[in-house]
Amino acid sequence: MKNAGQLSRRQILAAAGFIGLATLTGCGSGEDGGDSKDLSKKQNGAMKEYRAGQQFKAAKPLSFSMLHNNNPVYPLKGDWLFWKEVTKRTGITLKPVDVPLADYEKKRSVLIGAGDAPFLIPKTYHPSEVAFVASGAVLPVSEYVHLMPNYRAKVKKWKLEPELDSIRQSDGKYYLLPGLHEKAKSGYSLSVRTDVLDRLGLTLPTTWDEVYTVLKALRQEYPDKYPWTDRWSTNTPFPCGALFSYLGQAYGVKAGWTYDNLTFDTKARKFAFNGATDSYRQMVEYLRKLVAEKLLDPESFTQQDDQAVQKLLAEKSYVISANPQELVQNYRYNLQKQVDGAEIEMVPVPLGPAGPVILGGTRMENGVMISSEALKSDSFVAMMQFVDWLWYSDEGQTLCKWGVKGVTYTESGGRYELEPGISLMGSDPDAPKDLQKAYGFFNGVFTYGGSWALVSSSFSPDEKAFQDAMTERSQLPIDPAHPLQSVEQEQATLWDTPLRDHVTQNTLKFVLGKRPMSDWDAYVTELKSKNMDQLVDLHNRAYERFAKENG
Repeated sequence: MKNAGQLSRRQILAAAGFIGLATLTGCGSGEDGGDSKDLSKKQNGAMKEYRAGQQFKAAKPLSFSMLHNNNPVYPLKGDWLFWKEVTKRTGITLKPVDVPLADYEKKRSVLIGAGDAPFLIPKTYHPSEVAFVASGAVLPVSEYVHLMPNYRAKVKKWKLEPELDSIRQSDGKYYLLPGLHEKAKSGYSLSVRTDVLDRLGLTLPTTWDEVYTVLKALRQEYPDKYPWTDRWSTNTPFPCGALFSYLGQAYGVKAGWTYDNLTFDTKARKFAFNGATDSYRQMVEYLRKLVAEKLLDPESFTQQDDQAVQKLLAEKSYVISANPQELVQNYRYNLQKQVDGAEIEMVPVPLGPAGPVILGGTRMENGVMISSEALKSDSFVAMMQFVDWLWYSDEGQTLCKWGVKGVTYTESGGRYELEPGISLMGSDPDAPKDLQKAYGFFNGVFTYGGSWALVSSSFSPDEKAFQDAMTERSQLPIDPAHPLQSVEQEQATLWDTPLRDHVTQNTLKFVLGKRPMSDWDAYVTELKSKNMDQLVDLHNRAYERFAKENG
C-alpha cells in the first residue's frame, strides 16, 4: 500500500487534467507537446467558460474535416437536416470525407498513412487505433480530455475508469475517445417459435440445459427437421459469430465476434490463452452435443443469412439467433404473413456455468480518433469542445439520435415519438420519410452511447423487455491494461493471427465432429507450437510492467 506521499502516475495525470480544466490551457503531463504555451495559441473560436451541460457555440464560424462512414442503408446527402442543425447550434460546419462502408477501414489506413487524414476520424473500434500509435499519426487524446467536460463528467459518474484503463497504451495514454454507455447493452440471443412451444406444452428456456431439453422435444416432434438453424456465418472471421458470442458469455469466455486470444484469470492474476481454457472447451463440447444429436443444423456454419431465415419462414426450423431489430422487422413480420398464428420471441441469454453475467468492457463502443495534424490548428481547443458537445453531451446525443424536437420527434416525460410520416428502421413501413435516409439522424457515425434513458428510448417493447432482463446481470471483470511497446506489438501481431486462425478452424472441426473431442490435448499442443505460451508471456510481462509503472 502506498503512503500518502506516493502518487501513482495515473493520479498525477488526473490531477493535471483537473488543473487543465480550470485553466483551459494546461494539458496532461505535457509529454506530447500539448503544454499550456501551445494551447494558449490554439483557442481561436473556443468558448472561454465551456462547462458540462452547456450549449457549445463557437465564438466564430469554423469548419472541421471528418471521415464519414457512408452506410448504403442511408447514403450521405449534403442537404440533410443533421448538417444544418449542427451548424445552427454550434457554429461548426462539418466537412465529411465520404468513404463507402465496405472500404472504410482500408481507406482510413491509407489516408492516415499518407498524412491526408481528416482532423476527426470516428467509427473506430478498439484496438484499431493501436496501428497508428507508433507513427504519431493520431493524438494521445487522454492528454486533452480536460477540454471535454461532458466526457469527463460521464466517465466519473458512470465509473468508467477501468474500461478506459483497458485501452491505454504502454505510455499510459489512450488514443481513442470511445463511445460511453451508462449501462452495458446486449445485442444478440436466441429467438424461439413460442406458438410451437405452447402447442407442445413447453416453456421458454432460461438456461442452456433447458435449451437442450426444448430442442430435444422439438426434434422428437419433428424428426425430419433440425430444430435450430443459425446465421451470421458469412462475411465474418468466426462462423456463427453471434451464437458463439452469447453462448461463450454463459461460460464466461470471449468467443465468436467477441473472441480474443487472451483472457485474464482473476484467480491466478495473470493472462491465459482463451482458446485453450477449460471453459472454452466446455462451450465447444456443448455445441458438439447439439450438432451430434441433430438439434443444430450443421449448415448453420456455412450458409448465407437468407438461407437460414428462409428455413425459419418455411417452418423447417423453429429456433434462430436474433437481435431485436431482426426479430421484429424480419422474423416476426414475415412469419406472421406466411404462417397462421406464428409467434416468435427473443429470450434473455440463457444462463450457463458462469451464472447471470454479461461480458465486461461492453460499456465502451466505437469512437473518435483525432489526427495529430489537428493539434497544429489554432482552433484545436474549439474542435475538442465541439467533439465533447456533439458526441458526449446529453443535448448533442439527443440531436444525433432523434433530430429536432417538433420537426422529427416529440418528447414528453422521457418518452420519444417520431412525428407522423417519419419512420425509423421500418417502424412505419408506409411513412413517406425516413429519419436516417431523409434527415441524417440516427447515423451510426454519431449515434451511440449515452444514458440508459436515451439509449433505451428507441427500444421496441420486445427489446425493452430483453434489455431490462440483461441489465439485471452482473458484469464480468474487465481485463486489466496490458499495453505492448511497439517492438512487442509487432512480434505479438506475427503470433496472434496464426493462433486465432487455428482456434477458429479447430473450434469448427470439434463442433462439427470432424475432429473428436479426445483430440483436445493435441490441439493445445499445436497451439503451443504456434507460440501460444510466448504470446501469453509477452502480455503478462506487459501487464506487470504497466501495473508497476501506474500504481
